[in-house]
Amino acid sequence: MNKKQTAVQWFYDKIKSHFEHDGDLLETLTFTMAIAKKMEREQIVDAWNDGDYAYFYNIDGKEFEDGDEYYEEKFGGQDEN
Repeated sequence: MNKKQTAVQWFYDKIKSHFEHDGDLLETLTFTMAIAKKMEREQIVDAWNDGDYAYFYNIDGKEFEDGDEYYEEKFGGQDEN
């Protein structure tokens, strides 16, 4: 299954090249985006765990144990960038 890209990751990928000429700005951007990614992950996981999970079934009808499992299946690996 192909991983989906979160909106925060998409935004980061689009703008990071504009900051690569200045190490301090890139460091600030990277730090800020790490916080935004953590916040976005928490929102997705919380939505699942709060019971708003009708949206979170994939095309094959797979059910997930919790929000963390859903996030890793759909978006995993983006937190490292």
